[in-house]
Amino acid sequence: MKTISIVTPCFNEEAGIAECYEACRTVMEGELAPYAYEHIFIDNCSTDRTVAILKDIAARDKRVKIIVNARNFGPQRSPFHAMLQARGDAVTCVLADLQTPPDLLPEMARLWEAGRKVVIAVRRGAGEGRLMSLARRSFYLLIKRLSSVEQIPNFIGYGLYDRKFMDVVSQLGEPEPYFRGLVSEIGFERAVVEYDQPLRKHGKSRHSLFDLVDFALIGLTTYAKAPMRLMTVTGFVVAFFSLLAALVYTGIKLLFWSRVPFGVTPILLATFFFGSVQLLALGLIGEYVGLLLKYARGFPLVVERERINFD
Repeated sequence: MKTISIVTPCFNEEAGIAECYEACRTVMEGELAPYAYEHIFIDNCSTDRTVAILKDIAARDKRVKIIVNARNFGPQRSPFHAMLQARGDAVTCVLADLQTPPDLLPEMARLWEAGRKVVIAVRRGAGEGRLMSLARRSFYLLIKRLSSVEQIPNFIGYGLYDRKFMDVVSQLGEPEPYFRGLVSEIGFERAVVEYDQPLRKHGKSRHSLFDLVDFALIGLTTYAKAPMRLMTVTGFVVAFFSLLAALVYTGIKLLFWSRVPFGVTPILLATFFFGSVQLLALGLIGEYVGLLLKYARGFPLVVERERINFD
């Protein structure tokens, strides 16, 4: 009997975590009854009753396994670590807010059994405001043009991944995993299932604006080297036009000495412009250096405080 591993990352999800467990159990004991399954919850140091609720569930159902992190290690590293601990023939990640509906699992399992090592779920709509939707489309357009690896619009990582795929992922040693990019970079033939993202039933999203910007920067610096080259080219271009402008200004001043004032405005404009270019370049370089530092340190994805039902 094949086993499907379900991973659910948690952070202060006391209002809906039991509902997530029940929704996954209903699907696995219904249409997917021919499969065995394990449900791994990884808690990112919640401050509410999430862990207590999970322990109560795990005491009744040994298929439920729990990892409790020593601190909050961020919304990317924590679920990635849990997926690496899964031992199923296929692995999926269902969010605690059920915005990645478990009802898609039977269709994804059929495509997986048909031979696809990777089955991904792509959102048709996310119920976002116009500004956020525009920002997301702009990011995907930008990274698509800059990256040599295909980036999949509206894909947030939800899918069903074969053991062969997960074995490759486990060998990569990614310190700051950008899972959405890894799916394309590894290169297994994939199938796509589309879905409409349901509204969050409980609470609000734990992803702040900073988290979304962080995701974007990780994806950009991991899969696009063009920004660094662009800053180099920009430096040459700005230097050339600066020299040209200086020569032209000097010539005009020599020809019309008394009619052309020295002025402070051109100097200030040039200073602010070049300062902005330098700060942008340093910021981009800092992102790449920071990523290299994380690779060099070899720090684990998370530090676990407790494990339950893994024996």
